[in-house]
Amino acid sequence: MLKSATADETAGALDLTIARDVLATEAAALAALGAGLGTEFCAAVDLLFAVTGRVVVTGMGKSGHVARKIAATLSSTGTPALFVHPAEAAHGDLGMIIAGDAVIALSNSGEAMELAAIVAHASRIGLPLIGVTSVAESTLATAATVPLILPPAPEAGPIGLAPTTSTTMQMALGDALAVVLLARRGFSARDFRDIHPGGKLGARLKRVRDLMHRGDELPLVRPTMTMDKALITMTAKRFGALGVVDEGGHLLGIVTDGDLRRAMGPDLLGRTVTDIMNRAPKTIGPEALAEEALREMNSSARPVTALFVVDDRGMVHGILHIHDLLRAGLA
Repeated sequence: MLKSATADETAGALDLTIARDVLATEAAALAALGAGLGTEFCAAVDLLFAVTGRVVVTGMGKSGHVARKIAATLSSTGTPALFVHPAEAAHGDLGMIIAGDAVIALSNSGEAMELAAIVAHASRIGLPLIGVTSVAESTLATAATVPLILPPAPEAGPIGLAPTTSTTMQMALGDALAVVLLARRGFSARDFRDIHPGGKLGARLKRVRDLMHRGDELPLVRPTMTMDKALITMTAKRFGALGVVDEGGHLLGIVTDGDLRRAMGPDLLGRTVTDIMNRAPKTIGPEALAEEALREMNSSARPVTALFVVDDRGMVHGILHIHDLLRAGLA
């Protein structure tokens, strides 16, 4: 048993050494990639920003898998893009690539034969071509309108042959292009939400106004109302809170279950809501993200379960309860 345990420990130590070497190799390559960005990268961004059609991303083998991901990232951040498989392109899919498009082609060696049909088609119809490769003298780099040359870096691992470091740099460069384009287009969190409506991400990016209660659902009372009547409204509306508003609908304060417990006494029902209310309650704006509302509810030592939704003038537009966030899949 001792011998086996020692062997296991040795194998585990070797595994960790190899894994850490992979990560260190790829991290060093990414650092070199970042340090080497310059005028060619800026030219690529200018080219892609000016495109009136779509960005067609292509590559073969592992580069193809990366190309598919880059196309998806571009599309989800405001730059319409699609992946075209280079082998399928020569059998009819060239029809997907039309005037107004731009092409990003990935090949570590720059000599992938399968890219020939797309490169020739782009040249024939006058499309700009961005070539991502590690070899500046390669066919792809020579044909490209803008060549983006990856810095020299070994593939990770003991044999140094499997596409690892090179594909990591391709992926990171694609992310860099997508995010720079996002910033240049002014692509906002709201824009992101509009094309990511599903799942928890979609819930996080919903606006408060999309989830809040409004109109007759609101538990609102005037400041002169006595607590015996106010409690009837509070119970009927079932939010555990009352909003105290003036004639113009501006929020003056709120009364919560906690305020009631703190004010409990024999004269409670005869007091006005103004005597009980919190004059500086937490609120949220209607355009705030639902995630911001959740963060506001949970902030400080005394979390709340409901927020009144007010504009910058203090006018009440609605109320948002923690249960609304739960139903939306956020909390």
